[in-house]
Amino acid sequence: MPKTQIPVLKEDRPKPKTGRKIIFILMLLFLALLAVLFFRSPVSKVTEIHFTGNTFNTDKQLMEKSELAIGMQFFSVDADKVKERVTSLGTIETAEVDKKFPGVVNVTVVEYPTVAYELAKNGSLQAILASGKSIPVSASGIAVEKPILTQWDPKDPNKVKLSEVLADIPNSMTSDISEIIPSPTPSFPDRIKLYTRSKFEVITAVSLLRDKVEYLNQVIEMEQPGVITMLEADSYVPFKPENLDEEGK
Repeated sequence: MPKTQIPVLKEDRPKPKTGRKIIFILMLLFLALLAVLFFRSPVSKVTEIHFTGNTFNTDKQLMEKSELAIGMQFFSVDADKVKERVTSLGTIETAEVDKKFPGVVNVTVVEYPTVAYELAKNGSLQAILASGKSIPVSASGIAVEKPILTQWDPKDPNKVKLSEVLADIPNSMTSDISEIIPSPTPSFPDRIKLYTRSKFEVITAVSLLRDKVEYLNQVIEMEQPGVITMLEADSYVPFKPENLDEEGK
């Protein structure tokens, strides 16, 4: 019998993908061109910067400290870094950064409250914030119910601690305090003396004031002027009549 020859099957060869590669490369080039054009266009830039809630610092000061600038890349604005820079001023307790595309950056700040005042070396009145930072009164206004700090070293760490304590005490409990001076001892390095508008002299410590202030107000409401000690133990001694006469003079 004659041999039957089986035809050789053709191998399936993959179709050339050259066309797809060219299309893919062209798309990448097109996207790259769009990106370059976008980042060079005004749409990608910061066009407006707004600060709200600031009274102690001007917009210009906050702009410089935050390192924000009109014309900078909108997407390069790091909200966390802006917050960190602004709060490092010592006048701002918290800050929120809101970015609105295209080009708008809003910074809302909450400032530390004024807790006391002090006289600067040049005789000007300074406001003491809860952070311990001093600022000119012209930038904050005057709250007459706040005490005045006198004889304090600017580098005294107890001054900052005192500012923080005063910020935690309601104004109704400190409104009678007119002056606070440092009076340290070996046993109480943060010892202070307070003088009240109702003519009491008070001896206590920065670390104890928050817990003792309620007792202070109770004594002031019930007793005649005298010396109130609020340290490890609380005591009250009224002034002698001659002391009261001197106080009146």
